[in-house]
Amino acid sequence: MTHPAQPKASHFINGAYVEDTAGTPIPVIYAATGEQIATVYAATPTIVEQALSTAKEAQKAWGKMTGTERGRILRRAADIMRARNHELSVLETYDTGKPLQETLVADATSGADALEYFGGLAGSLTGEHIPMGEDWVYTVREALGLCVGIGAWNYPTQIACWKGAPALACGNSMVFKPSETTPLCALKVAEILHEAGLPAGLYNVIQGMGEVGAALVTDPRVDKVSLTGSVPTGKKVYAAAAAGMKHVTMELGGKSPLIIFDDANVENAVGGAINGNFYSSGQVCSNGTRVFVQKGIKEKFLARLAERTGAAVLGDPQDEATNFGPMVTENQMNIVLGYIEKGKEEGARLICGGKRADMPGFFVEPTVFADVTDDMTIAREEIFGPVMSVLDFDTEEEVIARANDTEFGLSAGVFTNDFSRAHRVIGQLEAGSCFINSYNDAPVEAPFGGVKASGVGRENSKEAIKHFSQVKSVYVRMGDVEAAF
Repeated sequence: MTHPAQPKASHFINGAYVEDTAGTPIPVIYAATGEQIATVYAATPTIVEQALSTAKEAQKAWGKMTGTERGRILRRAADIMRARNHELSVLETYDTGKPLQETLVADATSGADALEYFGGLAGSLTGEHIPMGEDWVYTVREALGLCVGIGAWNYPTQIACWKGAPALACGNSMVFKPSETTPLCALKVAEILHEAGLPAGLYNVIQGMGEVGAALVTDPRVDKVSLTGSVPTGKKVYAAAAAGMKHVTMELGGKSPLIIFDDANVENAVGGAINGNFYSSGQVCSNGTRVFVQKGIKEKFLARLAERTGAAVLGDPQDEATNFGPMVTENQMNIVLGYIEKGKEEGARLICGGKRADMPGFFVEPTVFADVTDDMTIAREEIFGPVMSVLDFDTEEEVIARANDTEFGLSAGVFTNDFSRAHRVIGQLEAGSCFINSYNDAPVEAPFGGVKASGVGRENSKEAIKHFSQVKSVYVRMGDVEAAF
């Protein structure tokens, strides 16, 4: 009996599932138990070629359709995705290990939001008329052509839609390569899009590791690369895409500051810190992992944080009572445990957690360190696990300088009841996606992305349209042409 997570085939190309067992087998390991639940095969050069050539060909007719027609298909896909939310959430939990309590409200629902939002925008993508006296210029917003999406393992359904929806709305085709760690969910996204009426060849999913990604990124037929991943991977992919003068969007990592002032509502600030460090077991790129707490409320904050962290329920992620899941892989768990050891060695004070949970699967307890200083490893490097660093501060000027003292710039948050201070501080923080008295909200209507080493470009919102289309301008002369001779 095969596991329910085993897909029909490894790849989805030209509107159908495709298998080629000549590729390297990729085991799919369920993070909650450590057992293998499925196998997919990495794309062979033949599969890569099939995906790219069909996507290039299919795009021509798709780009000529009206935006309204394209949008109707995306909207229909959103409806199917919502209707199947439960089964998609169960699959997401098998793929990532995230608790069902979380995936039911955060994953396929977010993917459906993106399909609906960009489906709604598709018909409104127009150019402009620019009067030049008697003459005039008009602009046309055109598709880029063939886009490649490369996903990360933390939000496989969401990322497949966050990249696919704006790409398709603008008239592009896409070849999407999910992370080899979480290869299952994107196949369902492709299946649903085609069931909703997407013409064959426009959204293809192929599996593989770095070499498959490299083959896609360097192919001359590819016009755009959108990657979600780590900063080192982003630098490599950005450089490879630049060699071919391709458009890019890079959604990379962070070490984001969450600043809590003395006058903040402590209960809300603790909730924000929990959301910004322990949701998805800390495996979120925008997490506010450097929590700066003004000295006046430090002990009150830490006491309440320890109390509430004690309410984390670690267990079977398919049980809706569980609210804290495992790390995605054994390797990721070991990386996180290594950072926890460094935190202890470098003198941070362990408030709670700090070890692997005594249960099957790759669970690390939600961990809080206090008395962290700016130079400690746990305050400098992205851990991508449930490890919160709490740092003290005295003044607003000091905390802004310390918050900005990082190569990253993805997110930042401020908790305070002084609204002029909230806007003043956020205005000086070097980050792309910011929060006031909240943390980690990512509605499709709002742009998402970073500055500095955290990436280029924006996902979601109307901003994403600019990254999946280009503008042609046409000068129209109504009178005679003058020339020197």
